[in-house]
Amino acid sequence: MVTLTLGPDSGSLLLRTGRSGLGRRAGHDLTIEATRWSGTVTLDGDEPGGYRAEGSSAKVTVPVDGLEIREGTGGVLPLSDHDRTEIAANLRKILQAGRYPEITFTGTRAEGAPSDFSVEGRLTIMGRTEPLTLRGGGVNGRVRGAATVKQSRWGIKPYSAFFGALKLADEVEIVFDLAIDLGP
Repeated sequence: MVTLTLGPDSGSLLLRTGRSGLGRRAGHDLTIEATRWSGTVTLDGDEPGGYRAEGSSAKVTVPVDGLEIREGTGGVLPLSDHDRTEIAANLRKILQAGRYPEITFTGTRAEGAPSDFSVEGRLTIMGRTEPLTLRGGGVNGRVRGAATVKQSRWGIKPYSAFFGALKLADEVEIVFDLAIDLGP
């Protein structure tokens, strides 16, 4: 049995948003970084590359107030520091950070090899838990992967402005890039 402790020192955990609506040219596609997060991965087996999916597990916790706007691409004007502050405040309001301070993912089933795997689990946002599958792979001491979250599935109404002409797309991509050597 191997247990790995993860966090920002292990790598990055990013959210990537898109835009929709008639006014989408005015807004930005955002990259949001989880600057504070923690996780554990338990791998059943003792040899690199010899882990058994049925005994492996994962849990990741992200404080909502640890989400920071890193980049905004597109849009009529560049993303300013004021925009970043305003977007972060809206994000915390939409996710009801005071009532639901954490987002959690608990992996319940893994399949595949270290080089190409999927992890099925349960993602909890704003007190609502829904299934989510992460896909990823490891190579040269790095594990990279992604999942797509449809906000409305968790009861989140995507942000909109200008009377609905500018909307955040319902789908948000979660991307992780970690320095973990899972073996061959």
